[in-house]
Amino acid sequence: MRVLFIYPNINAQIGFNYGIAYISAFLKQHGIETHLLNINEQVGYPLDLARIKKDVMRINPDVIGFSVVTNQHKYAIEIARDIKTYFPRPIVFGGIHPTMTPIDVMQDRVVDCVCIGEGEEAFLEYLTKESPKGVLNMGYRDGGKIVLEPLRPYTDLGSLPLKDYDIFDFQTMIDAKDGWVGLLCGRGCPFRCTYCLNHKIIKLYKNSGHLPKEYIRRESVDRVIGEIDYLLSRYQRIKMFIFDDDIFTLDKAWLREFSAQYRGLTNIGFVCNAHVRFFDEEVARDLKEAGCRIVKFGLESGSDNLRRDVLHRFMTNREIENAFAAAHKYGLHTSAFVMIGLPCETKDDIMATVNLLSRIKPGRFRWSLFFPYVGTEAYEIAKAQGSIDFEKMKRLDNFTDETCMDLGEEANLLVDKVQRHFCTFVNRYADLEADAQYRELVDRIEATERASWEEEKKSFAAEIAQMDRHAAEQGRLHYTVKFNRFMGVRSDWEDDSLSA
Repeated sequence: MRVLFIYPNINAQIGFNYGIAYISAFLKQHGIETHLLNINEQVGYPLDLARIKKDVMRINPDVIGFSVVTNQHKYAIEIARDIKTYFPRPIVFGGIHPTMTPIDVMQDRVVDCVCIGEGEEAFLEYLTKESPKGVLNMGYRDGGKIVLEPLRPYTDLGSLPLKDYDIFDFQTMIDAKDGWVGLLCGRGCPFRCTYCLNHKIIKLYKNSGHLPKEYIRRESVDRVIGEIDYLLSRYQRIKMFIFDDDIFTLDKAWLREFSAQYRGLTNIGFVCNAHVRFFDEEVARDLKEAGCRIVKFGLESGSDNLRRDVLHRFMTNREIENAFAAAHKYGLHTSAFVMIGLPCETKDDIMATVNLLSRIKPGRFRWSLFFPYVGTEAYEIAKAQGSIDFEKMKRLDNFTDETCMDLGEEANLLVDKVQRHFCTFVNRYADLEADAQYRELVDRIEATERASWEEEKKSFAAEIAQMDRHAAEQGRLHYTVKFNRFMGVRSDWEDDSLSA
């Protein structure tokens, strides 16, 4: 039995797909041969149907499995439809998009079946039986009817083999990301944010009789340390580890044990995600002693009301400020994630986000434009408001360049201005050494009407570039766009090798 995975990740950041890595390792453990086409131009494989055809024919798989996120669904369909013209093998769609909307995905007959939720055991059983019928977690057609089987219990992470890194040509990915290596220690998140998919996944499993509390799982510290040791011994030029767990700091006892073992293994720094309600000086100290370089917090908005009533992010601005103060006390470089273009967001809400960043002064901040993922509560909120441009939504393949949200002309215009010049806005309102240089310019940007804004975007950008250079030459503290077009980094950050 031979399986080919296809991971469309086009016009997007280089991504390591943990789902494929876990499933591939599990299948190999059971004697199944696996291959991968990682479709991403940054790793040397752009969307090229002729090249894909050549590779498909060379590999000659028995089954082809796609891992699909919403923004990439159109590319997955395009590739799958082309494959069907020359290679009549079963095509299975898995990943978060088919999990959220299995019926919609199955409407396109190029998709033979879908895998919903966690796929290791389900996909193996499907391959073994050579049929999806009766296989938990699978969706398929039975005559003219689409059948969705119930979900099996959550996967026991301790029963899974080490992730299959080699299937990704992992050294190439390490070098393409300047030594940045992602790790995942567990699955699940205790929160139910409306823009995230956790609440829908938990609901799906709950409907199949599985308890929400069992959703949150974490591998043992020994297993995680063993995986890190494996990577260090097998691959070269690793400069930084980044833990992609939703909340790495959730369990203080686990974190304390990890910190002690990690610093005994390597002096390579690491990055992790935290939550302001699970972060204090004790956590900051343990992270610092272990070698943590950057701690990241998802804030999303500076508006208490918007976070609470629309996003279900139940934290206060005071809690946010305290968490950042604790991290800074122990010398941790902080990163804040924010979104704009949110459902119900007003001009005042957008400026509240700018002002919150100006107060907490993170080491860096990263912004995105809200994307209404189908299956989320936030999608339903935006849809009920009539705020989604569905035609534009279909065209978008990322959430950093454009928005498909329509919040009214005043908010729409400010979203565009802030998204393009977020660092400049924060520089204007923060009490930094260079804030006076940016004040007059931002005031002009804010006052610019739509017609003039469309004409003057480039000239504003040129002014900002010159102002940033001047602030840097004078050694004045400020934020500037660095590493990618949607990240602002404080000018006192010195380690250019650490970019993500």
